[in-house]
Amino acid sequence: MTTSESTLRDTRGLDPTLADIEAIASACLELKDVLEAVRKEIGRVIVGQDVVVEQVLWALFGNGHLLLEGVPGLGKTLLVQTLSSVLKLDYSRIQFTPDIMPADITGTNVVYDDVSGARRFEFEPGPIFSQLILADEINRATPKSQAALLEAMQERSVTVGGTTRNLEPPFFVMATQNPIEQEGTYPLPEAQLDRFLMKISVPVTNRTELNEILDRTTGGTQDQANQILDAASILRAQSLVERIIVADHVTDYAVRLVMATHRGSQWSTTQIQELVMVGASPRAAQAMVRTAKVRCLLQGRYAVSFGDIQAVAMPVLRHRILRSFEAEAESISTDQIIATLLERMPVDGD
Repeated sequence: MTTSESTLRDTRGLDPTLADIEAIASACLELKDVLEAVRKEIGRVIVGQDVVVEQVLWALFGNGHLLLEGVPGLGKTLLVQTLSSVLKLDYSRIQFTPDIMPADITGTNVVYDDVSGARRFEFEPGPIFSQLILADEINRATPKSQAALLEAMQERSVTVGGTTRNLEPPFFVMATQNPIEQEGTYPLPEAQLDRFLMKISVPVTNRTELNEILDRTTGGTQDQANQILDAASILRAQSLVERIIVADHVTDYAVRLVMATHRGSQWSTTQIQELVMVGASPRAAQAMVRTAKVRCLLQGRYAVSFGDIQAVAMPVLRHRILRSFEAEAESISTDQIIATLLERMPVDGD
């Protein structure tokens, strides 16, 4: 199954006339059917985790990177591998270990001897030169190796030996990590965390899901996901996401949520200021609006609502807020802080 040109046509440059809005709305409805097919294919391999799968699609069509966190054995790696089967993208897996070096990720210049005996340098690209990167157990590597992803994630380019090479779009880093409480992990620096569009906490499976997993994995052959979208279709979908309408008062709501995480802001409460040491960056507001647009599109709508912003706030903000010592001492999680923030922030900013 492939996506037609009419479904994912590039709508950039259109004025917001009634006819244009109707065209965008029609394209959204058609694209919704395609994305439902993507969800269905992933479901042939992944049992349950419907919320996680939906949020993965938010990141994919929001043109952002994704961080999946959970204890081992929950299918984080399998989910990304399944996504690579559904999407016709160049795929590579980087297994992060304490001894991995930056050159193992980005590549390096290698010396070769030609037939005349002269030596020359040739660049040997690393696994980062793909379109879909599985950074498996990213927090098992040292900060030096983790930093090898910074330029690629932000600028979509890699610089080695003074030469900058662009990465082929679309480019996604989908990283998995174990909870930092486990041994042998290195916390990701704030600068790198902020480059992830979202952080998804993968929940443990329930009784019904675990029985289904056992039936699928111990009873013979397992289903394989089929290809649904290619790179061109993804790029056209991302272009359509850019045309989703966001009213000024909805954008302002996202801005106020981010500002409320900072001390001294008029939107911050005394409780929030006591629980938050460092608030979310402006990149968080950008991520919130972009992700809300994708959620809106997945539901066949063409205008973002307050509900869309509220739905995406948790995965967008949870890795961008640094808790205070008081919050850590009282075992108040970042999710609890965000929930309180959403509960107390009025949608009317006047």
